[in-house]
Amino acid sequence: MTTETTAERVTVDLHVRSLTPRAGHGRQEAVIERLERLADTGQIHEFSVHVWGRQVSLSTAAARTDAGQNVLDRVERFREWAADTDRSISSFFETRRVSSQMTEESYVALVLPMFTLAEYHDGELAYVAPCSDGDGVCTVTDRLDTLEHSTTVTETLEADGNGQLIAEEAEE
Repeated sequence: MTTETTAERVTVDLHVRSLTPRAGHGRQEAVIERLERLADTGQIHEFSVHVWGRQVSLSTAAARTDAGQNVLDRVERFREWAADTDRSISSFFETRRVSSQMTEESYVALVLPMFTLAEYHDGELAYVAPCSDGDGVCTVTDRLDTLEHSTTVTETLEADGNGQLIAEEAEE
């Protein structure tokens, strides 16, 4: 078996709805602590945490703001990645009609997951979690497990759709 020694620069962006969520605060803390350990051990080079809210209105002026457009552009890149890799993110990024009882108005919104992990290798989007491949779902936790168990940065590219590493042997 041969070992690839070429290290790629792996960075991770964690997108969260809020830094102080009502639900899931313990999970968010655990995910951030795991990312810190991955960075401390050199399994990833760095990570960033981005707050992008619960949802983005698609039919109001908010979608045209810099912040709204940034979220929509990023989700579009995630969708392109999913299509290119035969995965899906659609069940995690739902579009739905939202009605306000106070204003009696409704609008269409893109509802964002509580956590989204975007993994980049040398600046190129390499993985998005959560995602599904038709056989199963890879959660943010599953992807962190894969990153933690990889012995080299390049091994993370050899993961299957469920975030599990696939061992490959090479003849010498």
